[in-house]
Amino acid sequence: MSKVTRRGFMGGAAAVGGTAVLGLGTPSRAGAQELGPVRIAPRDPRYEDLVVRRTNLRFNPRPEYFHVVGSTEQVEKAVEEAVKAGKRVTVRSGGHCYENFVGDGAQVVIDMCEMSEVYFDDKRGAFAIEPGATLMDVYRKLYLGWGVTIPGGQCGGVTAGGHIAGGGYGQHSRRLGSVVDYLHAVEVVVVDRSGRARAVIATRNPSDPNHDLWWAHTGGGGGNFGVVTRYWMRDPKAKGKDPRTLLPQPPPALLVCHPAWSWSDMTEESFTTLLRNHGEWHEGNSAPGSPYAGLWSALIIQSRAQGAVPGGMILPTMMDAYVPNADRLLTEYFAALTRGVRARAYIPAVRRLPWYHAVSTQALGSDQESGRFKAKSAQLRRRFTDRQIGVAYDHLSVAGPASSSGVMLLASYGGQVNTVAAGATAVADRDSILKALYLGTWTEGESAERIAWVRRFYQAMYADTGGVPVPGGANGGAYINYPDIDLADPAWNTSGVPWSTLYYGGNYPRLQRVKARWDPRGVFRHALSVRPTR
Repeated sequence: MSKVTRRGFMGGAAAVGGTAVLGLGTPSRAGAQELGPVRIAPRDPRYEDLVVRRTNLRFNPRPEYFHVVGSTEQVEKAVEEAVKAGKRVTVRSGGHCYENFVGDGAQVVIDMCEMSEVYFDDKRGAFAIEPGATLMDVYRKLYLGWGVTIPGGQCGGVTAGGHIAGGGYGQHSRRLGSVVDYLHAVEVVVVDRSGRARAVIATRNPSDPNHDLWWAHTGGGGGNFGVVTRYWMRDPKAKGKDPRTLLPQPPPALLVCHPAWSWSDMTEESFTTLLRNHGEWHEGNSAPGSPYAGLWSALIIQSRAQGAVPGGMILPTMMDAYVPNADRLLTEYFAALTRGVRARAYIPAVRRLPWYHAVSTQALGSDQESGRFKAKSAQLRRRFTDRQIGVAYDHLSVAGPASSSGVMLLASYGGQVNTVAAGATAVADRDSILKALYLGTWTEGESAERIAWVRRFYQAMYADTGGVPVPGGANGGAYINYPDIDLADPAWNTSGVPWSTLYYGGNYPRLQRVKARWDPRGVFRHALSVRPTR
């Protein structure tokens, strides 16, 4: 690990002036042997454990070897060794990629799972997060150690490595913004034209000669420019040196409720009314500074074939309990969504939970989520049209084998995210109010019809714009952390708009220049990687 001065999380508290202060200990490794580098080839019994360490079980990475690393220096050596041997290199942090970017043609996979520390770095005055740290680890250590957080995602097993590089959003983004709005610096192992690998630290400071590399990691996506070995997070508006003031503090408690509807009494009229209400509410309540900035929900619509009673449609909802009139606001939110919907809503009692308990137990996924799936995404600047709602009803309400495990999810977005200029970070879409995710899932041996189902569903939803959510009007493009190689396939994208515009908008040419400078050999590449300028 690069030598840095740090203050790490302690399990207990240190007494300072009679006051218990968390997070002021210094972890000691005296006498300990540093992990790695560990090179694991197919005949090693550990190899199969690394093959299955992935979320999307569609893909089966089988490189010549995995290189498990424990420090930045080890990453440098592992990358340079592979490059000089002419090996195709990919990198894996948490194994949550939606496409086969890790395994496709890889001869060497650099596995970052053991670089997972979260600590305060005195030297940089910012919190360091290594790429193998899961979001739940990050939340726990930042909160219990210093009482702060980042507005990261809702699936606890996702790791920081790819999540942050792709922009990052979560339950508190409407109030706090994107994760990358707090990116202070990043350490990246890059490869120069001669094949030499070296670690570079790039910062938010515009006068930093490496500033463009920092910018590329504020939404440019993983696997594009090098191997991230450390992120530093700090609120750009923060002053001073006290760690407890350098990132946002979450609310002490959240109001939590999971309303649900059943397909058994959900007519097309009720379905249309519910989605129209949901979209119109977000149109009217997603401005920065809204009283509802502290509310996040995800409308999860499972296909009729798998929808339980209740549970075909679920609305996990969290609300900052310390917003003035929070209980009333939440009640009015549910009333607005159910107005005119004849299908019965199952609305359980609202629970008031301590913040960390709420995020660690009420997340959409555990730290062990996995399965076989094909996913597609879209950013919504306005609600779905009635035509689109009809398409969604037609695809989700049919109880056939192809749709038997299909899902559409609409997650609250906007708010503080949209206060940042589109070019200030690589996250180009700063106008949306919802994120949409379309999923086809299956068990082993049932892939073709499920993939075809979600492809047709998505294509029909965006038939007016060539089968994809072309930025402009009601659409904001797609989200690179939910990559979909179909957007680069003219059979599914007939819009004439390239995949790079769908993901990066007007920021793509700058990303291309960064790519040309920092990865001149094209070492880090995949099916949707940034192509350098010619």
